[in-house]
Amino acid sequence: MTGVLRNVNLDRDSPLDLYQQVAGEIRRAISEGEAKPGERLPPAKDLAHVLGCNTNTVLRALRQLRDEGLLEFRRGRGITITGTPEQTALIEHAKQLLHYARMHGYRRDELIQIIEQLG
Repeated sequence: MTGVLRNVNLDRDSPLDLYQQVAGEIRRAISEGEAKPGERLPPAKDLAHVLGCNTNTVLRALRQLRDEGLLEFRRGRGITITGTPEQTALIEHAKQLLHYARMHGYRRDELIQIIEQLG
């Protein structure tokens, strides 16, 4: 993720606050698939260093993204990308399908064959 944000130059003359610019860049990385659901973000202080802003700016952006459902904060696990609501729904659906398949005795090769037929 920090590799994605290394090329970000925050525009200090922009009408958008810096935290909004940071949130926008992380949002863009998630929506374009550069940052994937389940991926962990580095600590806010490290992101702030990479972006050239203070930690409070990054924390404010991260809280905004958490409130939008794109990030999840967990004690001891840090900040994890949950993805866009569409990605999250797709992942949950896939988990349910796998659970159903296991409960009904499908083997791995059978599941792969079914998936190939759908694709």
